[in-house]
Amino acid sequence: MNAPELIVHNGKITTLDAARPQVSAVAMAGGRITATGGEELLATAGDKTRRIDLNGRRVIPGLNDSHIHVIRGGLNFNMELRWDGVPSLADALAMLKEQARRTPPPQWVRVIGGWTEFQFAERRMPTLEEVNAASPDTPVFILHLYDRALVNGAALRALGYTRDTPDPPGGEIRRDKAGNPTGLLIARPNAMILYASLAKGPRLSLDDQVNSTRHFMRELNRLGLTSAIDAGGGFQNYPDDYRVIEELAARGELPLRIAYNLFTQHPQGELADFSKWVTQTSPGKGDDFYRMNGAGEMLVFSAADFEDFLEPRPDLPPVMEEELARVIRLLAEKRWPFRLHATYDESISRFLDVFEQVDREVPFKGLRWFFDHAETITPRNLERVRALGGGIAIQDRMAFQGEYFRERYGQAATEHTPPVRRMLEMGIPVGAGTDATRVASYNPWISLYWLVSGRTVGGMQLYPEGNRLSREEALRLYTAGSSWFSGEEGKKGTLAPGELADLAVLSADYFAVPEEEIRGIEALLTFVGGKIVHGAGEFGPLAPPPLPVSPDWSPVGVYGGYYRAAAGGTAIRRGCACPGHRQVWSAKGSRLWGPGCDCFAF
Repeated sequence: MNAPELIVHNGKITTLDAARPQVSAVAMAGGRITATGGEELLATAGDKTRRIDLNGRRVIPGLNDSHIHVIRGGLNFNMELRWDGVPSLADALAMLKEQARRTPPPQWVRVIGGWTEFQFAERRMPTLEEVNAASPDTPVFILHLYDRALVNGAALRALGYTRDTPDPPGGEIRRDKAGNPTGLLIARPNAMILYASLAKGPRLSLDDQVNSTRHFMRELNRLGLTSAIDAGGGFQNYPDDYRVIEELAARGELPLRIAYNLFTQHPQGELADFSKWVTQTSPGKGDDFYRMNGAGEMLVFSAADFEDFLEPRPDLPPVMEEELARVIRLLAEKRWPFRLHATYDESISRFLDVFEQVDREVPFKGLRWFFDHAETITPRNLERVRALGGGIAIQDRMAFQGEYFRERYGQAATEHTPPVRRMLEMGIPVGAGTDATRVASYNPWISLYWLVSGRTVGGMQLYPEGNRLSREEALRLYTAGSSWFSGEEGKKGTLAPGELADLAVLSADYFAVPEEEIRGIEALLTFVGGKIVHGAGEFGPLAPPPLPVSPDWSPVGVYGGYYRAAAGGTAIRRGCACPGHRQVWSAKGSRLWGPGCDCFAF
């Protein structure tokens, strides 16, 4: 028997493997797990075996987000100022002001999702006056969920929005009494005005997109992610916008396993898109790091079940059934797995009518398909999903929008949005994720916190105990559960011999910390295929070399990604960009400062 290449030991290792659920050591070779057990595994080491003492840390299987827009998010990450987790509006505005100072023309400052006003101590949105005061000259675009965007005067000029600009289909340009745009863009009845306006901003160069994508994947590794299922996205064209990720895959530089879905971009041209794609590629094409997964989450635009809980539920047009049936029939004939964005039960009922009709003509016969989101799905429609062999990928959008949902629909309707416990009791495949980056944050620990506590990021109790999960159940949805959605169950999701060697060593014990501390967990060490892709804390010396950040004005070079809080509430930041200065920042009120310099004193 060959000696393992790597043994990690002296840990509290949760395997999620029924045969050996808790061990203290794992051996790896050839990118896979070769054995699990105790300290006796050290006796199997050879002269070249690497040994890593885990110092008693909790270890889990690598996390797998079953619905994230990682490819689009990567192309834009280096341009975005992330407010994910920032505790106060004062801090957020201070970050905005400094980034506006650093951003050269004609670039914009973008705050694109991942935050809600309920996370702020002030419990409110920024005003347009505050945004304009923070950045009078540099264009600013702030996306709030999928309901609105705040743009300053400079951005209005860059967009060309004046009193003579008509409201576009699917949106409203809010105006003052004189008819001039105020800077508030409203999604009504869908987010097209938000997408289209954002798309008018400058893009990164190809080299910077490569750097940006690498930084985003490393950020996900920092949080313990080792796999992701990309759900496509608006303005994410195939194959053009897949060039960067495919280049990195071809070079063997992906630190994250990605299965991707194809998302149609052309209203009235959806069938033509999929008819072309089924001749260009096929599900499963690729390898364990980068593989094609199927169709969706947009299949036809008439089925766009938009989730703006500040607005009434949308009624889908009468042509939806006919248009959707044509696409589903093609996918069933070509044996393409598919996924479909579905928020409301009323829409789900109509979608299932179509699926059942097509199934009678072209039997699904085990074809893998699933709904995304399904916040208000009823028991009757859960039965129909199960009968057709479907699954449901859930995300923590309610952690960011739950306050809005409860205000419109009431507490009773809120308590099962979505009915996760019922799904599991019925044996429906369920995977967990975030739907990042434009609504919820990409931080998986926020999603795990939401599943366990039933609370929003603002602290509102959404769910009774009966619709909350144990910590192990929630973790299983984020690992083995999500593997079903890319057809990789048995290959990843548990730490069992023969499975991929993907695991995360945590900064705190997920199974022991108070609920509120779950959302502050990070990975101190992340392995993908038995290779270290992230290291921090006591494992920092094991980390791969740091990446440069480009362009040099990128917010990532200063703020990093998700906001991190140190003991005592001091905000830890990436550090001052000036040569020779310390790499730790503190937040004191609304003033950010780098010790030893006044570069960011404002």
